[in-house]
Amino acid sequence: MKRFKSTQINFWSWFIALTFLLVISHLSVVMAQPSRDIDTDGCTSVIVGRLASVDGATMTSHSCDSGTDRTWINVVPHQKHSPGSMAKIYSRSKRTYGPEDPGTVIGEIPQASETYAYINTAYACMNEYQLAIGETTCGGKRELRSNEGIIDCPELYRLVLERAKTARGAIKVADELTKEYGYIDTGECFTFADPKETWHFEILGPGKGKKGAVWAAVRIPDDHVGVSANAHRIQEIDLSKPDYYLASDNVFSLAEELGLWDPDGQEPFVFCHVYANRRGNLREWRALSLVAPSLKLDPKAIDYPLSVKAERKLSVKDVLAIFRDNYQGTEFDVLKDVDSPFASYFLDSDMRQLLNIGRQRAICCERATYLTVTQSRDWLCDPVGGVVWLGYDNPITTPHTPFYCGITRMPDSYMVDGRRGYQDHCAWWAYRRVSKFALFRWQDMTKDINKTWQEIEDSAFARQKEFEAKAVQFYNQNPQKCTEFLTQYSVDTAHQAVEAYKKLYEELVFKYYSR
Repeated sequence: MKRFKSTQINFWSWFIALTFLLVISHLSVVMAQPSRDIDTDGCTSVIVGRLASVDGATMTSHSCDSGTDRTWINVVPHQKHSPGSMAKIYSRSKRTYGPEDPGTVIGEIPQASETYAYINTAYACMNEYQLAIGETTCGGKRELRSNEGIIDCPELYRLVLERAKTARGAIKVADELTKEYGYIDTGECFTFADPKETWHFEILGPGKGKKGAVWAAVRIPDDHVGVSANAHRIQEIDLSKPDYYLASDNVFSLAEELGLWDPDGQEPFVFCHVYANRRGNLREWRALSLVAPSLKLDPKAIDYPLSVKAERKLSVKDVLAIFRDNYQGTEFDVLKDVDSPFASYFLDSDMRQLLNIGRQRAICCERATYLTVTQSRDWLCDPVGGVVWLGYDNPITTPHTPFYCGITRMPDSYMVDGRRGYQDHCAWWAYRRVSKFALFRWQDMTKDINKTWQEIEDSAFARQKEFEAKAVQFYNQNPQKCTEFLTQYSVDTAHQAVEAYKKLYEELVFKYYSR
């Protein structure tokens, strides 16, 4: 018995010692690895130069692929401010419960003498001068995150749209504000579009204990289409060409200071490799391949061109089709060999296992709070030239209706937040319950759903040219009448779509579950 106990004690001593050595070994390997990115798997943005669109419009977009961001949207008016007034800076502004709840005040900055009107989505999307922004979170290296400052990504969006009229102006405002008041968010990409230019802008914090930001921006050629999909994409920058490349003053020095790049070394300065750890991204590959299929881009590549020359000109409808893509017709289509009325790209893990369906993150996302596709057009007056095509929830089951940047209000149902629970008078829920209900019989139900959203969208596209011509006439006669005309049309079109989806839900319930 004593011998047995001695052997047992000896075994556990060796076991504990071996476990300790394995843990120490693992930690040493982890600590020796290069810095890791902040993990992101959220939004997508497609940006279109004016010569790459069918009508000469610039376009940008934002699929807000979040399960927590607010669903309410309002229009913030143009305002003038008295000298010496201060502007409040908020945190959690994208996760609030209504226009009366702007968030928690964490600081103040001097107010501009006037601020511009803008459509206030969770990430504000367009102002009254047709300046539009798309967004994706890119993460970047963890050591770049700073808590020295007060401006996060959604607040920077808001401040830029309040204070800038052009994409270049927006970049300048972002630089000045973050330099003075500090950027405290993860790495982000802003895709800017004004009536003439489109820019891809990436920003990160300056590192722990530091105040400011580091950023770079690249102009998208007019005949090109670009994409951002939760990964830093800017490669080499040539600051001797300011018409196409811009960057923060510290873009090289900070990398050297943090030991991320050696200016005397053999490696060139590549922004997305210095400030992040690039990985392959199928959404980038897919979007660029849809625009320029003849390039035959490698889906296994690490880096892709920031933008590609469009092989055909794109309409809003074409951009929406990109956001509805699930790799159909490719080796990555997880439903290509599945024959089941219940099969969907958006099932939970248990149902996917039951139906033997894999999962591949596509551009289309069931988590989407909303999708915006914007048009900015320099041949039209600003109130008419800027339009946001907006749809709630999953893009593949939702119609997108126009909201002109000259409007003064959103529909009542769009100003109700749906995150706290089901509300019948909330527009988001009208679309949400249809998209989720469809998962019970996806293959069958989506035939009815597709018919509904296609009719709504096609009708809006068909009316656009005639409606805008009339709006311009009103603008030339009486700008206030134009504002009222734009607002009523945007509100009515959206309201009709919401009512159609309430009716659609009832029809789906009756058709599929009444027998």
